[in-house]
Amino acid sequence: MPKPIVVVTEGSDPVPLAWLKEHADVREVPLNDPGLDAALAVAEGLVIRTYTRVTEQFLEKCPRLKVVGRGGVGVENIDVKACRARGIEVVYTPDANTLAVGDFVFGYMLQLLRPWCFFRERVYEPSEFKKIRETNRGRQLNELTLGVLGMGRVGRRVSRIATQGFGMKVIYNDLLDVSAELDFPATAVDKPTLFRDADVLTIHVDMRPGNENLVGREQIALMKKDAILINTSRGEVLDPYALADAIREKRLFGAAIDVYWPEPPKPDFPLLNFPNVLLTPHMAARTETALQNMSWVVRDVMAVLSGEKPKYPVPLR
Repeated sequence: MPKPIVVVTEGSDPVPLAWLKEHADVREVPLNDPGLDAALAVAEGLVIRTYTRVTEQFLEKCPRLKVVGRGGVGVENIDVKACRARGIEVVYTPDANTLAVGDFVFGYMLQLLRPWCFFRERVYEPSEFKKIRETNRGRQLNELTLGVLGMGRVGRRVSRIATQGFGMKVIYNDLLDVSAELDFPATAVDKPTLFRDADVLTIHVDMRPGNENLVGREQIALMKKDAILINTSRGEVLDPYALADAIREKRLFGAAIDVYWPEPPKPDFPLLNFPNVLLTPHMAARTETALQNMSWVVRDVMAVLSGEKPKYPVPLR
C-alpha cells in the first residue's frame, strides 16, 4: 500500500523527521512556499508548530486530512472544534517542554534578583571592582513568595523547583482544583491575593478565549513595588503597555518576557530599553531535548493514520 502523505510546514528535529519518512510520504513545505496549497490538497497528515494557523479557511484546502499534529503545547493556532467537526484528529505534545521551560523561568528569576555585574571586555579597576561589590545586593529566593498563575504542567514544575530546590513559599491560582495533583506545599488563593502577595509572579496559562490581557493594569497595580513578573506562556495574556508604565514609574522592580503578540514584536514594543526588563525571542523551550520531544508528535500522527488511538489527543474545551 502507498504511504500516507504528511505535510510538514515548520520543520522538525532530524531524528523524528527521519522516523516519519520511514513510515510516510513526507512533504516539507514552508508556509511561504507557493506550492503549499497543492500539498495540502493531498495531505492526510499535517505536522505544524507555532505559526501555522489551522482555521476553517485553511481546512477547506485539506479535503483528505485526517490528523493535525502540533509539535508543542499550545493549540490556540488550531481550530480544534472545526477539525473535529470534519473528523480530523488533533494531537500534541503536552509533556515535551515542561522541564526546559521550568529551567528557563529560574534563569530569568536569578538574573533579575541577583545582579550579576559581568565583565567581559576588560577587568574592572580595583576601585570599581570594590564599589560594585559594595553597592549591589541581591535577594535570596528562600525569603520570597512565588505566585503561579496557572498550575498546569509547567506551573507545577516551576513550583516544585521553588519549594524543593529553593525553599520558596508558593501560592497559586488556577481555574481548576488541582490540589490532588500537587506533591509539594502550595496554597490556592484568589487572583487579587496572588498579585498582592507574590514577590515573583510567573504566568503559565494557555490562550483560551477570555485570557486576552488577563494580566493588565488592574492586576499589575496590585503588585508589590519590589516584585518581578515573568511571562513564558503566551504574549496575548499580558498587557505590555501596562507593564511598561509600571516599570517606568517604578511601581514594579522588573520583568522578563519570552512571548509576544504579535510575534515577533513590532519595533515600537513598549518594553524596550529598560535595564530591569529581560526580553528573549521565545526561547524557553529551545533545548535539544525539548525540541526533539516536540517533534515526536509524529508518532501520534502515524498512530491516527494507522487507525490506532493516539497517546495525546487534544481535549476539547
